Amino acid sequence: MADNTEDDRAEDRDDLANVLSAVGPRLRGMRRERGTTLAQLSETTGISLSTLSRLESGQRKPTLELLLPLAKAHGVQLDELVGAPATGDPRIHARPFTRHGQIFVPLTRNLGGLHAFKQIMPVGQVDGPRPEQRVHEGYEWLYVLSGRLRLALGEHDLVLTAGEAAEFDTRTPHGFANAGTQPVEFLSIFGPQGERLHVRARPSAATT
Repeated sequence: MADNTEDDRAEDRDDLANVLSAVGPRLRGMRRERGTTLAQLSETTGISLSTLSRLESGQRKPTLELLLPLAKAHGVQLDELVGAPATGDPRIHARPFTRHGQIFVPLTRNLGGLHAFKQIMPVGQVDGPRPEQRVHEGYEWLYVLSGRLRLALGEHDLVLTAGEAAEFDTRTPHGFANAGTQPVEFLSIFGPQGERLHVRARPSAATT
């Protein structure tokens, strides 16, 4: 009995170590998904740049004092930072969040690889100024579900309508705006390390 108890304790310690070691990559992934820099996050949370950097790299042990302001800044529950226990339920329960006036609905919760969102952009000034552009590491793929999405990509201006898609390297200056008179909804798949979609070619017709 004593041996089993000791084994259980060792297993619990291993589980805890695994949970804590996953916090850093999860924090980094959330920050990059939102396009936030360490400096911006430091200003929002009051946590120093060096502490945030060490936390994301796993060199600093996550504490409740650090995780609470980070959860608030990212607009998530604390359990999403430390990882909720597996329940066998395959459905995604990630919470929507608002950024730059847009609603983001996370469709994935993976720590690495591609991240998918449904984005809802409210009606704006149709003939307004050119969208503000930004640059960051990664690769993005867009698919418009409804409405009209204005994409300012480098020197080009594109208007995507329902059923149209675009893909681009996010190191190219880019910005979005609603180009219609109703909210625009679109899917965004983002590879923070430059990952791209792998599209299978349509199979050739069967020969008889």
